[in-house]
Amino acid sequence: MATVSPETRIAFQIASGICWTLTYILIIRRGFLDKTYGMPLAALCANISWEFIFAFLLLVPSPQNYVNVVWFGFDAVIVFQFLRYGRSGFKGILPDRYFYPLFVVSLVVAFGGVLTMSYEFQDLIGKYAAFSQNLMMSILFVAMLVRRNSVSGQSLYIALLKMIGTLLPSILFFMMNSSAPFMNYLFVTIFAFDLIYVIALYLKLKEAGIRPWARF
Repeated sequence: MATVSPETRIAFQIASGICWTLTYILIIRRGFLDKTYGMPLAALCANISWEFIFAFLLLVPSPQNYVNVVWFGFDAVIVFQFLRYGRSGFKGILPDRYFYPLFVVSLVVAFGGVLTMSYEFQDLIGKYAAFSQNLMMSILFVAMLVRRNSVSGQSLYIALLKMIGTLLPSILFFMMNSSAPFMNYLFVTIFAFDLIYVIALYLKLKEAGIRPWARF
């Protein structure tokens, strides 16, 4: 296991925190502009569960704990957007009366999964849960783009910042322990799906006649 200086660790954490914070801000902005939600349901429930647990229940070292509190606040806004605008995304798939119960069940399942995984693996900084749900999120963002067949709620900046925000801690954890097969698998597959999403979204924006770098 390699030794990483505290300064390096903090620098990577802050840089990742900035990227993900900007990701959340842009998701919220596009959500209100397009009157939709910008994060798939399962990913959103897993995200806000992780942030609540590691901001308020299992406190992690600074500066990550402060970052987690900020992220929880942003995700709470995205939850509002999902509950406000998300019903239309399930038309023809789910009867309206099941929309809110679906969200509650998804949130309970995600919260229980993150919490029990963290205790099972004695992972009190949440790295296994974080990267596992990041892989799910990366796959679901690609699926959301395909299912919607539009760029509603999405932008290239969101895709790039999300990719960089996860790549930075991936590099940090690899530097700290390069002999962790499962984590290394997660690092590689997350980056692969994030890159697929960036390319697919860029092409979809061009196809729609939208300048990719002009859409925030």
